[in-house]
Amino acid sequence: MKKKKYEHHLKDLAVELVEFQRWLIHTGKRVVVLFEGRDAAGKGGTIKAITEYLDTRHYRIVALSKPDERERTQWYYQRYIAHLPAAGEIVLFDRSWYNRAGVEKVMGFCTDGEYERFLAECPVFERGLVDDGILLFKYWLAVDQAEQEERFAERAENPLKRFKISPVDIAARNQYRDYGEARDAMFAATSTEYAPWHVVDFNDQPRGRLNLIRDLLDRLPDRKLAVKPLKLPRLKGDPGVEELADSSLWVKNFY
Repeated sequence: MKKKKYEHHLKDLAVELVEFQRWLIHTGKRVVVLFEGRDAAGKGGTIKAITEYLDTRHYRIVALSKPDERERTQWYYQRYIAHLPAAGEIVLFDRSWYNRAGVEKVMGFCTDGEYERFLAECPVFERGLVDDGILLFKYWLAVDQAEQEERFAERAENPLKRFKISPVDIAARNQYRDYGEARDAMFAATSTEYAPWHVVDFNDQPRGRLNLIRDLLDRLPDRKLAVKPLKLPRLKGDPGVEELADSSLWVKNFY
């Protein structure tokens, strides 16, 4: 997809996302969106596209690092619960509690017992969220290994993206099939009527972003609110100028 066409579609979707946020604030509903998928699938870029025009006071992005020593002694879901939304908020998880069914399972960061317990408990946990009124959406961003390798190579060469490649990412490159098997087991155990999984093709990232956002908007309740025209009153007096008593506080104009 050409950049101009992508940006045109994205701007149309952004208008709907802003309308959705207005509806969310007005109704006090709570929304949680989980973004899962392979490394370099495009989770971060999609979240940025969704939030670009949203009011920062009413959304949060959650991307947790690995648990510390204290968190490892807690109930597994405990540190995620602290980030759930209040009324009028949307929370977007860049990876979520499903770490246990993916990277922890494949890379041996949890025991078999912890993994099996997660698969059994997760639908119950999510049932509780949905029954409490949270609108929960779960997306898997799918990417083929050849495309994933191209993105890894681009990140390795780009100093602005190199930080995105972790030692775990490098070790996981040879576990592509194992991650696929873990994904299928996760879907079988946790894709339920009240919290189903939705898989989006992200081999073409711009098209994947558009498809995911369109799907998310279509799954939300009717969210149209009447918008009254806004007409700004005329300013009284002459426009003000930003002046400082201490002019030395100004930052130098570099450009």
